[in-house]
Amino acid sequence: MLFPKTLDYYQIQLTVMLESERYGEAIELLRFLLLCQGQEERHYEEWKSLLEWLVTAFPTAARNGEVEGEFQREEEDLREEDMARILAKAKYDEDADYPNKLLHRVMNEPLSEATILALEQLSYLEGSNVDEALTLWLQGKNIHPLLQFRTLQTLRRRGVQGTIQLIRGPEAALVEIESVPLQNEEFPPQVSQVLERVAVQAEIHEPTLYYFAQELWGQFVMSIYGSTEYRTLLGGEDALLDIWAGALHQMVSESLNGTRLEEETRGMYGITDGMRFQFEGAYRSLKGFVKTSLLDK
Repeated sequence: MLFPKTLDYYQIQLTVMLESERYGEAIELLRFLLLCQGQEERHYEEWKSLLEWLVTAFPTAARNGEVEGEFQREEEDLREEDMARILAKAKYDEDADYPNKLLHRVMNEPLSEATILALEQLSYLEGSNVDEALTLWLQGKNIHPLLQFRTLQTLRRRGVQGTIQLIRGPEAALVEIESVPLQNEEFPPQVSQVLERVAVQAEIHEPTLYYFAQELWGQFVMSIYGSTEYRTLLGGEDALLDIWAGALHQMVSESLNGTRLEEETRGMYGITDGMRFQFEGAYRSLKGFVKTSLLDK
C-alpha cells in the first residue's frame, strides 16, 4: 500500500523519467505501481494504459534488463529540490495567481511552517515581479528576523544579486544577497566553532543539551545575520567564541532544568570575571530572541 505522499512522490518521479526520456525506468516503475494495493481504480487504469503504450513504443527499453529496478538506486533518486520545483510549477499551471497568493501569505501571515513553505515554493516560480515584490517588502519594518533571513535565501535561490538594506532592530544592515548561506556549512567557521565548544561540554555534563543548543543557535544566527552583532561574532577571537558558547549553554540548560548555575557554566568555558559583562550581553541577546520567537508563534 502506498501512502498519499508516497504516491505523489512516485507520480512526480514518473513525470521526470518521461520528460528525460528514461523510458526503461518508467516502465519498471509502472510495473511496480501496478503491484501496489489500495489505490483508486483510475490510477491503475492510467498506469496500465501508459505501460502498454511505453512497451509498444519502446520495446528495446522494455526488454533492457539493465534498467530493471534502477529507479530505486540512490543515485537516481529524485532530489527534494526537483520535487519542489515540479510541484510549484504544477500549482502555477493550475492557477496563474498562485505566486500572488504565496506572496500574500509570506507578507501578511505570522511566521510559521506555512510561510516558510510558501517561500520555498516561490524559489521555483519564474517572474521578475516576485523578485521586486519580495525585495521591496523585505526593506520594511516589523518583519521577524527569521522571516527576513528565509526571504533572503529565497531571493538568492531565485538568482537575485546585489545589496539590500534590512531593518534589524534599532539598526540598518546591508546584506549581499548572493552571499546569503543556503546551508549550515556555508556560514563562516566561527558559527560552527561555538557549537563545537558546547558539544565538548555537553558530552561531559549534559548530553541531551547539545541537540537543543544546535536548534537555538542555528535560528539565532539567522536572526542576527548581517547585523553588527553578527559581524562582531565573526571577527572575534577564541575568547569571544567561548563567551557565546557559555551563554548558549547557560540559556539552554536554564530552559531545560529551570535553574541558573551561571558560575558553574562560566567555569566550564573559562569565562573570567573580566569577561562577565560580555557573557551577560550574549545571554540577554539569546534570551531576547527566544522570548520574541515564542511571542510570535
